[in-house]
Amino acid sequence: MYNPDWKIATKCVQAGYEPKNGEPRVLPIYQSTTFKYDSAQEVGDLFDLKKEGFFYTRLANPTVDAVEQKIAALEGGVGAMCTASGMSAALLTVLTIMGAGDHILSAAAIYGGTTNLFTVTLPKVGIETTLFEPDVTEEELRAMVRPNTKMIFIESIANPALVIPDFEMFARVAHENHIPLVVDNTFATPVNCRPFEWGADLIIHSTTKYMDGHAAALGGCIVDSGKFDWNNEKFPGFIYPDESYHGMVYAKDCGEKAFIIKARAQMMRDLGAMASPMNAFLLNNGLETLPLRMERHCSNALAVAKWLESNEKVAWVEYPGLESNKYYPLAQKYMPNGTCGVISFGLKGGREACVKWMDSVRLAAIVVHVADTRTGVLHPASMTHRQLTDEQLREAGVKPEGIRLSVGIEDVDDIIADLAQAFDKI
Repeated sequence: MYNPDWKIATKCVQAGYEPKNGEPRVLPIYQSTTFKYDSAQEVGDLFDLKKEGFFYTRLANPTVDAVEQKIAALEGGVGAMCTASGMSAALLTVLTIMGAGDHILSAAAIYGGTTNLFTVTLPKVGIETTLFEPDVTEEELRAMVRPNTKMIFIESIANPALVIPDFEMFARVAHENHIPLVVDNTFATPVNCRPFEWGADLIIHSTTKYMDGHAAALGGCIVDSGKFDWNNEKFPGFIYPDESYHGMVYAKDCGEKAFIIKARAQMMRDLGAMASPMNAFLLNNGLETLPLRMERHCSNALAVAKWLESNEKVAWVEYPGLESNKYYPLAQKYMPNGTCGVISFGLKGGREACVKWMDSVRLAAIVVHVADTRTGVLHPASMTHRQLTDEQLREAGVKPEGIRLSVGIEDVDDIIADLAQAFDKI
């Protein structure tokens, strides 16, 4: 029987799916698009949200639902919705809240794909974004808020700059202006960071990263804290009837689950960025070992970061677990048990040295992915963030000589030996 007081490691294994007598111990894959009922009334009640259940996998599926319940439990939210990718989680979050003429305040130091979504794609549908520097002050941030600002967006650990935000400060500014704070918690995961406890209202994930952990399944997730009051004029989509859904008024009719129900009933219905049952099954397997893997990722990364700091060919190292790092105090406050397994560092030889060094690693692999069991490297300026301008690269904390190193769970001595032999070749 599920117990909300269980520790997070237990929730990773036990939450979401509880087999009854004689049922499979392992979460089954319900590989079906549709579900059979005995009466039209039952299906009508499902469509009207009078009953819980499944009728079409675009909106809900038993395998996906179990994983959503698990992730909601891990983050301490009232509900969650899995999506096809992390990018679709970001997109559906924005479109659930706002429309043409609205404005986002976002950290500049975020994943390059999210920056592109905010600054290139969303303006085409009338949604504007202002990017703020990583070390923005509370006064500067407050001055950036406009009457049409509908959300503040940050990452718990910025990809790849590894900036740690002051969650409480961002939450203060957001709530003073009656707008939600949205946090991408992909790199830290709920094992190492609990954004809802520090004032966040919504959390998104690229579950493709540490949650899946094996580079096996794309996915994303949105988690609703249930704490934000959507019943105000800033958010007409929540306080006026949705004529496309029987005149439902989400803020009135759905209580603390107003956001996550609107996201599913309206946005997922119309945009169809659903998670597949197979990918949800793979994600669930990854979640069961998440605490164990995060502990190893973090301990390995800290050892590698310290080793890199002592290497004469390294110009700089960014890792919030290092005492020398400017974000170390915030990391200790918000993530005392560790941050993540990703390190950013620069080579004194510049971009040319980066290419030669990456071509020389053997255990590590050149991949555009991060946060799985295997150690991987990439050059963000010419790979993941190549679509950004030089100014946007600078704002995002991406330097031309910078390498992003995703430290895996292999033996740390073997990881360091591989990096060392690559350094010998530059």
